[in-house]
Amino acid sequence: MKKLLVTGSSGLIGSEVVRYFDKLAWEIYGVDNNMRADFFGERGDTRWVQAQLKGECQNFKHVELDIRNRSGVLDLFKELKPDYICHTAAQPSHDLAASRPFDDFDVNAGGTLNLLESARQFCPESPFVHMSTNKVYGDGPNNLPLKELETRWDFDDEAYRNGISENFSIDQSKHSLFGASKVAADVMVQEYGRYFNMPTCALRGGCLTGPNHSGVELHGFLSYLIKVNLAQEEYTIFGYQGKQVRDNIHSYDVARFIDAFFQNPRVGEVYNIGGGRDNSTSILEAFQRIEAISGLPMRYQYSDENRIGDHICYISDLAKMKAHFPSWDITKNLQVVFEEIAESWKKRLVV
Repeated sequence: MKKLLVTGSSGLIGSEVVRYFDKLAWEIYGVDNNMRADFFGERGDTRWVQAQLKGECQNFKHVELDIRNRSGVLDLFKELKPDYICHTAAQPSHDLAASRPFDDFDVNAGGTLNLLESARQFCPESPFVHMSTNKVYGDGPNNLPLKELETRWDFDDEAYRNGISENFSIDQSKHSLFGASKVAADVMVQEYGRYFNMPTCALRGGCLTGPNHSGVELHGFLSYLIKVNLAQEEYTIFGYQGKQVRDNIHSYDVARFIDAFFQNPRVGEVYNIGGGRDNSTSILEAFQRIEAISGLPMRYQYSDENRIGDHICYISDLAKMKAHFPSWDITKNLQVVFEEIAESWKKRLVV
């Protein structure tokens, strides 16, 4: 039986990966310590996901471990020697990183180093997938020529019609402290691949989302927006007239790509993983879509102050992923993504 180690297993991508590979009858060890609740409070708690995984997945074993615990991580790898590693654990918020910089860097950069070195010592041939972020590009995409349309910003350069590619510079831009800690992790994942010839890749995610997302204001754009609409709370738009654009990818399609990489791993690769242009939406467009689904008006206020390092328009160019893994493509379109998240929140809000 194939043995998979998943960090952040109670989070959005981690839990999707657990469910996906459980159906393939893999032996899965999920590392999580619910630090999201520490970062975001009760609304960020993911113990409910952990309980679901224990109840639904026959091949899943929970491991209560903080990835900052170097000796604990080394001991775990020495014992398990996993065949595959999927690293999704992270501190994911721009805003929180500024108020808790040590925690942010220790989790994102230090935790990733602990995992990479443990893999090098005990299972160097095991494919290692790291969930990075498009924030490694900092605010560089904001320097591209943009055009303002009725409901969104868009690239005003045909070279970027399909979005941002992996060749876009990560240097000389403002990242936020979160973005900087993720850059450190991203580059380390590449370096362990190239320097030690290990099968690693960093997936630079756009807006990763899905029905199991515990979205909060500081992280989880689409999940949080939909939840606010259904609960009839007030949403705050931070700058750019609400026309800032994100491309959204369902966690299931992320898990499918991770499977594709596991089957045909490469050394020290990076991929921009998102929904692409077809799954892109601005905040204003998202308001319209959820209102049509729920029948409820979107209550919101506007703040002129945009978030530091926030992208005005970001769309992932998926060409490299599709070229390297031609059997992979997006299977969940934007409407399906909205509907699944809405149904999930309806159940949780009733409880």
